Order: sequence, then C-alpha cells, then structure tokens
Amino acid sequence: MSRFYAVLVAVALIAGVLIWKGSRAGASEAATSNAPPVPINAADSAFPGYVLGSDTAPVEVVEYADLQCPHCGEFSVVQFPTIREQLINTGRLRWRFRDFPLQFPWSRLSALAGQCAGEQGKFWEMADALYQAQADWGRSSRNPSSRFRDMARQIGLDGSRFDACLDSRRYEGRIEASRLQGEAKGVSGTPTFFVNGRLHDFPGGATSDAVQKVVDSVSAARH
Repeated sequence: MSRFYAVLVAVALIAGVLIWKGSRAGASEAATSNAPPVPINAADSAFPGYVLGSDTAPVEVVEYADLQCPHCGEFSVVQFPTIREQLINTGRLRWRFRDFPLQFPWSRLSALAGQCAGEQGKFWEMADALYQAQADWGRSSRNPSSRFRDMARQIGLDGSRFDACLDSRRYEGRIEASRLQGEAKGVSGTPTFFVNGRLHDFPGGATSDAVQKVVDSVSAARH
C-alpha cells in the first residue's frame, strides 16, 4: 500500500507542476496579447523607408522584409547584389526597403538595429551585415544585441550613439507604422514586392533574372 500511495503522491505532484506551468504560459500569452500598442506619430507614418537608386529610375520596387526572415536573407545575399549592380547602379531601378517584422524572436530588435544604423546614414551597410550573419544570430536563443553593437562598430558607426538608439528603442513606432501600412496593402509574409505601386508575384522566385525581365517589360511599355 505504501508504494501505491507514493505513486499517487508523485502523480499528483507532476500534475500540479503541469497545471502551474500551464497557468504561467496562459498568463504570459494573455500579457502578450494585452500588451499596449506601440505609439505611432505622424513622422513615423510619413517615413518612406530606405532607398537605393536614382529618383528618375522608371521602375521602383518596394520590398517589405524582415531582417531575421531566412527567405529575405537568402534573397539579399544571393540575388540582390546582382540586382544592385546591373539595375540599381545603372539608373534603371530604384529600390525601397520597408520593415515588416514577423514573429521571429529577434525580428523587431534587428529592425531597430537597421533603423539605428540608418540614423547615421548606414542602413544598407547594417542590413547587409545582418543578412550575412543571419545564420548565426538569427538561430540563437540568446539576445543578439551585443552582436548588433559589434556590427555597428565594424561598419563604422558611432558606437555610443548606436547603443543609445538601440537601448531607447526610439524607432519602434516607425517600424510598427511600416508593418501596418504593409498589412493594409495585403502583405502577409516576407519578402513581398511591389512594382511601381502594384503587388507583384514572382512565380519562380525573385531572382535577379526575374527582376531584370520586369524592369525590361516596364521600360519597354513606356516607349
């Protein structure tokens, strides 16, 4: 009998722990869902994103992206350098980046790192650094803030200014405004592309060749 009661006690203890954990998880989820909305001001809503390319380029692509998104990282590392060299640098294409953070653990933190680098005129350098190292920090369960601070210094930013910006989270409203604007346009995943204001689906993926064909097609239609 003593062994029987010992088993019952053990089962009861395990059940109690599971119930406690479940209630904690439920409270955590409730706290997250009830978190206050990020304040957005007029300047946040008016921010147009970061742009590469000529103002007179006949084609503009707007990319909604998440700096922790693996698909965005693959596109940036594999395809974007060719697009930048052959289309953007030659004046045929203008490229605009807009934040669309998803539910990855460090989506918003990496977006903040990009915005804080942009404050010093080096958004694209930080975006490149983040994407290049994404397989490292993006898969880590540890907060990558220190890694982002190292990157900031490596690309020549004022480290103290970057640190203060990251700690203050001053661009949260700008990031949230960008996400909401994308959502209103039908963005639900990343990367999502708009060509001259229209949502564009690249059937075989947004390869450099596919983007080239779109630019050629739009340019030809203008003549």
